[in-house]
Amino acid sequence: MNHGRSLLRLGITLFLLGLLTGLAVQAMKNPRAGLSAHLEGLMNGMFLMIAGLAWKELALGPKAARIVYGLLVFGTFANWAATTATALLGTSRATPIAGAGHSGSQTAESAVLGMLVLVSLAMIGAAGTIALRLWRRDSPAS
Repeated sequence: MNHGRSLLRLGITLFLLGLLTGLAVQAMKNPRAGLSAHLEGLMNGMFLMIAGLAWKELALGPKAARIVYGLLVFGTFANWAATTATALLGTSRATPIAGAGHSGSQTAESAVLGMLVLVSLAMIGAAGTIALRLWRRDSPAS
């Protein structure tokens, strides 16, 4: 599998989803969170494309490549989806600034919170691994 090319494709797809989300912001229960979802789609899409362009520089082994690729794809798409759910459902526990004045059902609040915790872990793992690999590749020992 060509992970770099796949990340480019998925990145432009997520960027497009972010643009489309922007068209629906005013129709959402919480437009402020909708704007956040729009921006998450755009920024995460660009991040996936940048990761795709830098992929060969990481020189990951097959297992590490699958893990980092999976974390990137899950983290970016789930981030956009959870933020969009926040806007549509009006949740606020996990996003008190964007959700100010709104509240969702207990189930919705818990689901969004759980998803955003998973997103945080996935993105820290992926971005941390990428940063370490890029810094190590410049060291004399590599």
